[in-house]
Amino acid sequence: MRVLLTGSSGWLGRFLAPALRAAGHAVTGLDVAAGAETDVIGSVADRPLIDRLFAAHGIEAVVHGGALHKPDIARHPATAFVATNVTGTLNLLEAAVAAGNDRFVLTSTTSLMISQAIRDEAGEAAVWLDEASGPLRPRNIYGVTKLAAEDLCRLYHDLHGLACVILRTSRFFPEDDDTHATPSGPNLKANELLHRRLTVEDAAAAHVAALERAPAIGLGTFVVSAPTPFARADAAALKADAAAVIARYFPDAAALYAERGWTLPASIGRVYDARAAERALGFRCATDFAAVLAALREDGPLPFVHDPAYSSPQIK
Repeated sequence: MRVLLTGSSGWLGRFLAPALRAAGHAVTGLDVAAGAETDVIGSVADRPLIDRLFAAHGIEAVVHGGALHKPDIARHPATAFVATNVTGTLNLLEAAVAAGNDRFVLTSTTSLMISQAIRDEAGEAAVWLDEASGPLRPRNIYGVTKLAAEDLCRLYHDLHGLACVILRTSRFFPEDDDTHATPSGPNLKANELLHRRLTVEDAAAAHVAALERAPAIGLGTFVVSAPTPFARADAAALKADAAAVIARYFPDAAALYAERGWTLPASIGRVYDARAAERALGFRCATDFAAVLAALREDGPLPFVHDPAYSSPQIK
């Protein structure tokens, strides 16, 4: 298929474009910043540009990964988030319907599921998060606009029958967390693979699977994250003593961590459950916490990218 990929210069885009081509698709990359996978520089908020792209490239499907993200809150006003994340999504949906496309994939985020109360982790048990979680009360403009983009997809499915698959991806950024300095970046990323992270390679693979399955699904919203080893019955224990729960599932984890000078989480306040995506998309992340421990046992490379110097491409 001839696929329009937005956000092609971003972290996901640089992995997703090759994955789409490997699956047999012709990819046109669109981004506001130049990049190796970007064919056209411009904004999804520019409707005339979108119309020209659809006509010139015969676009048959959209994978909409372009967005302003949480780190952009410090760089851009709220109006820019609305223009890119909301109006840009609307422009693409309208163009897809006008062109007779039969599928649309939206990159969304688990961040919109995290209210301030969930973020504060004040409860006595870890919060179990899946597609049925709610009510949704995003805590910042990023989450608000991504939820609005999801609602537009639902509307255009209902009004026009456009098959839309929404992927609420957990963390896959390579840079350091902008709010947590301890534990160190690689240690934190390894810990998060237990309950709130996936690799960028797995994120890309999930989008390819969603593109293939979209017509059969019709409309679907899925949490996409590395498979957690935990069960809902572990929620209270995870909050009280996460290390003890981890030891039940991975008896050598503490020793392997100690050899590297790492620390296991003392408490886990939320867990993302990606089992619905496994059932509907036939997709399961290839990399999980067990892969981290395997790398530590063999003193091999970690199965995820950590790049503290990375920053999202910006308009020059």
